Amino acid sequence: MSMASRCVVRGSINIDEFFHVKEIVRRGETISSRELSRRAGGKGANQAVAVAKAGGLAVGIVGSVGEDGRWVVENLKDSGVDVADVQIIPESTGRAVIQLADDGENSIILYKGANYASHPMKSIPTGATHVLLQNEIPLEDTLAYLESAAEATPSPVTIFNPSPVPSDAEITNIPWHIISWLIVNEGEASDLCNSLSRKPADSTVPRNGEAPFVENISVYPTLLRLSSYMPKTNIVCTLGAEGVLALVPSFRNITAPITSQPELILLPAIKLQDGVIDTTGAGDCFTGYLVAGLMKLHDEGVEFQREGVVSILKRCIQAAGMCVQRRGAMESIPLAKEVDEAIAKLSSPS
Repeated sequence: MSMASRCVVRGSINIDEFFHVKEIVRRGETISSRELSRRAGGKGANQAVAVAKAGGLAVGIVGSVGEDGRWVVENLKDSGVDVADVQIIPESTGRAVIQLADDGENSIILYKGANYASHPMKSIPTGATHVLLQNEIPLEDTLAYLESAAEATPSPVTIFNPSPVPSDAEITNIPWHIISWLIVNEGEASDLCNSLSRKPADSTVPRNGEAPFVENISVYPTLLRLSSYMPKTNIVCTLGAEGVLALVPSFRNITAPITSQPELILLPAIKLQDGVIDTTGAGDCFTGYLVAGLMKLHDEGVEFQREGVVSILKRCIQAAGMCVQRRGAMESIPLAKEVDEAIAKLSSPS
């Protein structure tokens, strides 16, 4: 019998400062903000909370804050995240300065602060079945966790959301082949492809010239090309209002040649009744719900099949859609009960 799932997030913990504006400021322009609010955030923290909210699953975060961030740690704890491995150091907590426009779009400036401090936990703790990583901490720490996961027995599932996008040099040094799941948006997928195109791809994987046409989804050839650099990695690309596109090579029959196309899953976004209010936490919400879904499959001992992944992605889409109709990042992530009730309502005959 496999051990109960536990997710370890090695990531950032921030204080988010929201400046509410009519439009995102243009170069050389000075504008007034009509409101300023301060909330808990950071991609690592947000995604950890999303895992917890998605089903009460065991999730802990490894990170650092300053004395000014103690209240953020308490928020994480209250949300169900294990904070035993969060260290408090004599450094300012990381910051995100966020312009939030009336149309829900945002522009973000990050200050790394305590997120870039050295942490004593250099490898994944015993008992971790899932490891969730982003790119708001030193890359060497992220790489250490990936390598630690690859060397562990049994090896945990690794999920990487490379946001913000690493530099060209960093991208070429990341061991993409040991990542189980890659979560990106369209821009991130394009940036990764552009950087990885400078190194040879796996010649056994078909190029986009051999790819089937996916109507109105311009990023598909990019994702297929990206898959050629990591042929065993499951890639999920969020498409905003267009939904989600996933390439899942894990569905390949064991006898199928690696030259066969990875399984494609294309799902639409949900229809928003109240429109977009704030997109800040949507990606983190989606990622956390995806990890929670994978953890649930692990706990139930369910065979990894298309139907299960489609169900997980639909739940992620629903959660992210509800998230953008609320203000904030961490606090905008819906509870599992809310998401499941919304899905049940959509499924029931009107």
